[in-house]
Amino acid sequence: MWMVSPPSGIFHHFKKLFLSEQAGRAQALEFVRKNVANALSMANLIMGLSSILCSLNGQYHCACWLLLIGFLLDLADGAVARQLNACSALGAKLDDFADFTSFGLATALLLQAHGILDGLLAIVYVLAVFSRLCFFSSGIPFMYRGLPCPYASSLLTGTYLLTGGNLVVLRIVAMIMILFMVDQGFYPHDKVLESQLWKKMVYAGGILMVLFSSYSIVSLYYLVWSSTYIFFPVALWSCKV
Repeated sequence: MWMVSPPSGIFHHFKKLFLSEQAGRAQALEFVRKNVANALSMANLIMGLSSILCSLNGQYHCACWLLLIGFLLDLADGAVARQLNACSALGAKLDDFADFTSFGLATALLLQAHGILDGLLAIVYVLAVFSRLCFFSSGIPFMYRGLPCPYASSLLTGTYLLTGGNLVVLRIVAMIMILFMVDQGFYPHDKVLESQLWKKMVYAGGILMVLFSSYSIVSLYYLVWSSTYIFFPVALWSCKV
């Protein structure tokens, strides 16, 4: 009785197919690893653009909500990039552009420039954010020079929600934030998602506040969070892994 053995070409074909599937899966995972932080930056950018549209249509409370989401996304994208070892020049540029859109342009629109002086203040605020992002480098690991603009934006957003859009108070706070951003003082890298447990709990609390709380509670939470970093950066927020 004759035994018919399967052609060796079939085994070779299946082996080649299996290896190609493994290679494709590995390439897909590598693509995800390299771009997940960029996706978070893109989400931050979309939040900023959406906030701009809301402000232009007079929906300032909605604009504030979107800015707070952008604030959370900005803290997350840097942490994800560092943890996945996916930092890149393209990612840094995308992150800076998203920050400028959300924490510069979109935040300045909350000031509601109805006159020349109001418009000048909004322009100066945007230029302060631009200068902070482009020209201020501490040269010291895990240190910022000048107040990071996401915290200035978060404080302004919280102030708007708490005061019900009181423009006098908001513009005074904006002028103070401009001074903090351009004074080139040193601020520690908070690394909220990469150090102590209490910082991660603060971040988780920020998510819950945005999702489930009222305007007044959200505003108080983010005001306390931002102001503690702005006024007590080393004492409370210095990164200790």
